[in-house]
Amino acid sequence: VYRPTFGLHTLIAGYPWFLDWGRDALISFEGLTLIPKRYEIAKDVLLTCTRDIKYGLLPNGYSEVDNSPLYNSADSSLLLFEQVQKYLEYTNDDKFIKENIYPKLKLIIENYSKGIDFDNNNIHLEDDGLISSGTENTQNTWMDAKIGDYVVTPRNGKQVEINAMWYNALMITAELAEKFEDDVDIINELKELANNTKKSFNEKFYNKKNKCLYDVLGDDKIRPNQLFALSLSYPVIDPKTEVAKEMFNTVTKKLLNNYGLKTLAKGEVHYTEVYEGDSYRRDISYHQGITWPWLLGPYNDAFLNIIYAEKSKSEKNNLIEHHQKFVEKLKKTYTKELNEGKTIGSISELYDSKKPFESKGAFAQCWSVAEVFRIIL
Repeated sequence: VYRPTFGLHTLIAGYPWFLDWGRDALISFEGLTLIPKRYEIAKDVLLTCTRDIKYGLLPNGYSEVDNSPLYNSADSSLLLFEQVQKYLEYTNDDKFIKENIYPKLKLIIENYSKGIDFDNNNIHLEDDGLISSGTENTQNTWMDAKIGDYVVTPRNGKQVEINAMWYNALMITAELAEKFEDDVDIINELKELANNTKKSFNEKFYNKKNKCLYDVLGDDKIRPNQLFALSLSYPVIDPKTEVAKEMFNTVTKKLLNNYGLKTLAKGEVHYTEVYEGDSYRRDISYHQGITWPWLLGPYNDAFLNIIYAEKSKSEKNNLIEHHQKFVEKLKKTYTKELNEGKTIGSISELYDSKKPFESKGAFAQCWSVAEVFRIIL
């Protein structure tokens, strides 16, 4: 849609309740602007997302009261880097990125490195090279349900996806710095930061008990956020390692179903598989086992990265066959959903995690549509 106050296009997060959110727009960016070759709109979306950067933070949204930017997010800024990489892969438009976006990428890296104590985000780079963010009362990742002062999914600390995206951001910025012939000291500093992050991540995030990654250091609940460690342009976990394969297999076994990935494995404390009831009951279950279609995107990318990294020809062919079956099953599920489901012609925000997998939440959700289409088209 067009935002007249900005003079730019943006992506609505979902109907009927949501306006444009930075996090949702960036996750939906490739599926809704690049694959359909809407490159001018893609530029607008990047400009909209970066228009009001403050202390290195992209707005996660805008107030419906006075249109003021809201900065309650540690991941929106880091999601930008992957989409810049995607934009360049589709368009080769170095000029636009160098002039309009690259300086802002460096600003984000600078602020995350020195620390951001704004809007209770409490983002800081620790001596081990890992990013820590949030407080006990702050929800600044996508699992952001909060009821009054009660935080439903407390994830403050060193979150798995934030650090995976931080490593990816450093590597992409270093690559752009070389391409744009930036100062050699900047390039070296970015690479050193990236190396420190990767080393600590691989030393600390492996959850031996569950054969996967910790969701947050010190929290061994099995959640889908760990997929970001394998799904980005620069995976912080080497896709050819046993750790990567174990993690992916655990996520597949514990979280994947026909409609998406569950936000918590069955058997975990507070696991809930049906989204129902009053606002309190719905918020309590929002990220505690309910299925989200958009998570199929990082799952698919992680799957492909494992396939690309596989050296054994027979095993690679086996993985390709399994991936093709996954895509065909997904296509069948959502072709039926688009034509016969509750929301004709769109995809809902979330689904129950048991039969009949009822669609729930917003009836047309941006990132659900974008990530499903990105896989099946």
